[in-house]
Amino acid sequence: MRAMSLRAPATPLVLEERPDLHPGAGEVRLDVLACAVCRTDLHIVDGELVLPRLPLVPGHEVVGRVSELGAGVTGLRLGQRVGVPWLGGTCGACPHCMAQRENLCVNGQFTGYTRDGGFASQVVADARFCFSLEGVALSDVDAAPLLCAGLIGWRALKKAGDAQVLGLYGFGASAHLVAQVAVAQKRRVFAFTRPGDTAAQAHALSLGASWAGGSDEDPPEPLDAAILFAPVGALVPLALSAVRPGGKVVCAGIHMSDIPSFPYALLWQERQLVSVANLTRADGHEFLAMARDLPLQVRTTVYPLERANEALQALRSGELQGAAVLVP
Repeated sequence: MRAMSLRAPATPLVLEERPDLHPGAGEVRLDVLACAVCRTDLHIVDGELVLPRLPLVPGHEVVGRVSELGAGVTGLRLGQRVGVPWLGGTCGACPHCMAQRENLCVNGQFTGYTRDGGFASQVVADARFCFSLEGVALSDVDAAPLLCAGLIGWRALKKAGDAQVLGLYGFGASAHLVAQVAVAQKRRVFAFTRPGDTAAQAHALSLGASWAGGSDEDPPEPLDAAILFAPVGALVPLALSAVRPGGKVVCAGIHMSDIPSFPYALLWQERQLVSVANLTRADGHEFLAMARDLPLQVRTTVYPLERANEALQALRSGELQGAAVLVP
């Protein structure tokens, strides 16, 4: 098998030849068909998240076919197309798991972070955390971003409640999927991009957004809720100032730059500031069920596996529209 390996923080990934993988009990081996590149992968590679071990194979938006079953695996079969998300395993016994909040498991495992991920030709995954992609009418490349950009976006959208006027800050892989879901739910979407990014604004409008502008602009009317996909702490006060009294700002990223101080008046009148952590399997089943019925338009840029560093740099520079996807 081939894998792009991170050997030290803030260094380029290295292409390695490794022995073929074999699953343990309760696991499956997948032949990777595609793996999208997430901003969390970038935070990991750039050393902005504490690394649990090295070397490490990043990647947690994996589409693959089951090529070997470990002992005791049921519910999956050889040749089945499945997706592997960020949440790669939970203990099932801690207070969070017992309260059906497995996204907060104190012993959680994470694909491409605490266990090797999908920037490779093979990956081993916990069978319980593989999602069937049967009935999802998207190519392998287009399905890959659903496994995090879609799932985390969906959880963030649920956190936003029944907001009818919804602001999306940062119009990348997650926002371009969430915008389509929100529009299908008859919400009005206002898209905030990097100032001057007319291409991203045009993309948002083409997907049904009611308005698109720079993050330094005021929306046409107060927002019921805002979701921050851009990992920029300075956007938090801007978003709070844009939501109406009683509104909510949802921070959807796993990492964000420091939030600057802001006057209490921005939070007053029962505005809420909340975060999203990871996902649950229920989120995955809900979103993928919806994706089987909603014809999502997924914008992707394909890179061969060995050009993973170029894909990461494109994401780092902000030049991508949609998602980068690696193909072995």
